[in-house]
Amino acid sequence: MNASDLDLTGKVAFVTGGGGGIGRASAMALAGLGADIAVLDVIPERCEAMVRAVEALGRQGLGICTNAMEADKVREAVQAVKARFGRLDILVNNVGGVTRRDFTGLVEKNWRRHIDLNLISHLAATSEAVPIMIEGGAGGAIINVSSIEGARAAPGYAVYAACKAGLNNLTRTLAVELSDHAIRVNAIAPDFTRTPGTSGCFTGPADESNWVSLSDIQREVIRKRIPLGRTGHEDECGKLVGFLASPAASYITGAIIPVDGGTWASGGWIRDSKGAWTLPPEGMA
Repeated sequence: MNASDLDLTGKVAFVTGGGGGIGRASAMALAGLGADIAVLDVIPERCEAMVRAVEALGRQGLGICTNAMEADKVREAVQAVKARFGRLDILVNNVGGVTRRDFTGLVEKNWRRHIDLNLISHLAATSEAVPIMIEGGAGGAIINVSSIEGARAAPGYAVYAACKAGLNNLTRTLAVELSDHAIRVNAIAPDFTRTPGTSGCFTGPADESNWVSLSDIQREVIRKRIPLGRTGHEDECGKLVGFLASPAASYITGAIIPVDGGTWASGGWIRDSKGAWTLPPEGMA
């Protein structure tokens, strides 16, 4: 592989939820490969920090502070990217979130908040971005941040998982629909990844010094359930996003790639107290 296979010089990328976590890591990976970057985030400090970080790499940055749960605002943000840079080549639909609660404890307001954040925002950004990519005539890359919960039962996360399942199907369908325009559509499917949101840091800067540490019990659960024995890091997702946006992935479309330390592959097998793989409850200490 040559350096040119990963070169995104002259390209423009828009990352939703780009101020922290997987979104931030994706934006930085893309900037590191040469792309100019626009990020959407609801937290002003994170938008400002991202612009500074992107510009420190010698790229142009644009921060758009708005609420991704408002579809009109998302569409306006996409148009702001076009107005600033004159093009849009890469869209990373990253924004999302969930609070664990049994389905019977949810009301319609809860459903709609989950759907607006985890699915409608992606539809809004994509529907606005695709015509710009087509108009540009150079194709494009759309990377959706899904979850392995979109492909398995997820007790306590029913509506979130339904959104991610829908996003998976949207990824495959648009990969086919947009192929004539050389627009590739793929998704990454993380499991437990250390980000500000999974570490109790919901406001202010996304600095890891503000994150809540994992408890010993959480570490043991992770050791048992994740084959690689640790949580994922946001940069591991960001690097995959950079690859999928690059010329190196020019023949990859319609793929949903787990970034989960092997959790999806393990299919419910977990380590027992002696470290042997077993299906619960058999052999559990």
